[in-house]
Amino acid sequence: MAFVKNLFDKNFIEYASYVIRDRAIPDLEDGLKPVQRRILHTLFEMDDGRFQKVANVVGRVMKYHPHGDASIGGALVVLANKGIFIERQGNFGNPFTGDGASAPRYIECRIRPLAKEFLVTNPKVTHYVPNYDGRSQEPEVYRAKIPVALIIGAEGIAVGMSTKILPYNIREVLEAEKHALRGESFQIYPDVPTGGLIDVSGYNDGNGKIITRAVFDTSDEKKIIITELPVDSTSDSLLNSIENAYKAGKIKISSIDDYTTDHCQIEIKLPRGVYAKDVVDSLYAYTDCEKSISCQMLVIRDNMPQVMTATAI
Repeated sequence: MAFVKNLFDKNFIEYASYVIRDRAIPDLEDGLKPVQRRILHTLFEMDDGRFQKVANVVGRVMKYHPHGDASIGGALVVLANKGIFIERQGNFGNPFTGDGASAPRYIECRIRPLAKEFLVTNPKVTHYVPNYDGRSQEPEVYRAKIPVALIIGAEGIAVGMSTKILPYNIREVLEAEKHALRGESFQIYPDVPTGGLIDVSGYNDGNGKIITRAVFDTSDEKKIIITELPVDSTSDSLLNSIENAYKAGKIKISSIDDYTTDHCQIEIKLPRGVYAKDVVDSLYAYTDCEKSISCQMLVIRDNMPQVMTATAI
């Protein structure tokens, strides 16, 4: 039994270390998880100025990433939808509605000039190592000129730990870098493309809890229009939570319609005798129009997981 226990302990530690370092947690140096780094490395290799089919890119990435094509394709779509390093062509899904992307054979992508500017690919600066079968070379980590982890954010669950980094506005991050280089103090807070309000009173420089709310237009007292989504929400998930609250008798509405396209527009009509001011608090209390998100800036630093702050990153 002692042999089995030692074998189990050794294998579990190796597995846990692999998941933490090589799957779920981004590296401090370039802010990327291994699959994201391998996607960008492949796009750098394939770059000829033209769009490449995502299916072809995924196939090439499999030379470096020893996992399924579905996970690579999903990671590529998520990274492309950040709008920073990858330029898209075709239906990459809709972050407002939650609709998924088209099949990889129907969509195309290419590397953005911004990636070439901010990620150093020069082998004299970036260290390259053999891939999993020793046939090719891949970057161990890129040397990045900007704190990528803040700009694209990250979310991952490893063994015994997890990371949740909300994205920040790239312009605000660059301004914060200037302040840091001058030795000046600064404050920076998350900024997501779907909008929404956030309460950062429980948020401590990248760690802690934020309260996020949808934005309502109540200019018509018989109608509520949701114009911005809470963080980490889609119009579909928000619609479902409102319908569930209505069925449970928590809120009074007469109808709800979703007109969301490239911006949020959910229209809630109210029954006779009920006005917008009477329903707003109930929407925040009983639906996903308000929710709490716990954040933890866990990154890999010097091959070890470490919780850091936005200022330190």
